[in-house]
Amino acid sequence: MTKKALIVQGGWDGHEPEKVASIFQDILKDENFDVEVADSLDAYADVEKLKSLDLIVPHWTMGEIEQKYVNNISQAVISGVGLAGCHGGMCDSFRKNVDWQFMTGGNWVAHPGNDGVEYMVNFKHSSSTLFEDMDDFKVVSEQYYLHVDPAVEILATTRFPVVSGPHSTNGSVDMPVAWTKRWGLGRVFYNSLGHVANIVAMQEVSHMMRKGFLWAAEGKTLYQTNSTNKNEPVYTGMGDSQ
Repeated sequence: MTKKALIVQGGWDGHEPEKVASIFQDILKDENFDVEVADSLDAYADVEKLKSLDLIVPHWTMGEIEQKYVNNISQAVISGVGLAGCHGGMCDSFRKNVDWQFMTGGNWVAHPGNDGVEYMVNFKHSSSTLFEDMDDFKVVSEQYYLHVDPAVEILATTRFPVVSGPHSTNGSVDMPVAWTKRWGLGRVFYNSLGHVANIVAMQEVSHMMRKGFLWAAEGKTLYQTNSTNKNEPVYTGMGDSQ
C-alpha cells in the first residue's frame, strides 16, 4: 500500500523552505510515497486527515502556530503517524510553543560562529541501527547548539566548542546532531543539519533524511500489523502554552 506524507514548508526564507521541501518531496517520491506539499500552517487544521497519513514533515522556521494545530499534530503522532524533519524547520519552528518542543525532542538555542563553521558529524553506537552504514563526515555550515530532551536516542553528535565563546569555559561537549524518540505510538526523527538546500542535498545529509523518513513512517504500519490492543495513549497536557 502506498504511504502518504505531508510536507509543510514556510516561515523564515533564509532556510530556503521551498527548495528544501522540493528535495524532501523527491526523496519521498523515490520511495513511492504519495506526497502533498503545503505552504500554510492551515494544513494542520484537519486532525482526521493528519491521522490518515503515515508521515508529517515540518519545515517551518521561527513562526507562530495556533495551539489547536499543535494539538492536532500531537494526536496524529500519538496515533502512530511519523514526524520527521531537520534543522530550524523542525526544532526552531515555534519558539513560543513548549508543547511543540516537548514533542519534537529539542530546540535550537545558538550556532556559535554562524554559518560557515567546519565541524565533524560523528555517528554514535547505540541500540539503533539506523545509521550503521554511515561513516563520520565533515560539514561546513551552522553548528547547532540545542537544548535536548534526555529521553531521545542520540544517533549522531558534534563536538563543541569549535568556535570560542562564553560556552567554551564549560569544556568539550558532544552535542546531539540526530536523534529519535517516541510520542505515543508515533516515531519522531530529527537531524540538525540542513541550514540551506545545498546542505540538505549533500549525499550524507540526504541519506540521513531518507533513512529517518522511512523509519518514522514505518511505525504506523508496524503498530497496525502487530498490535492487538488498538487503544491509543493520550497525552492530556497539551493546552495553551504558558
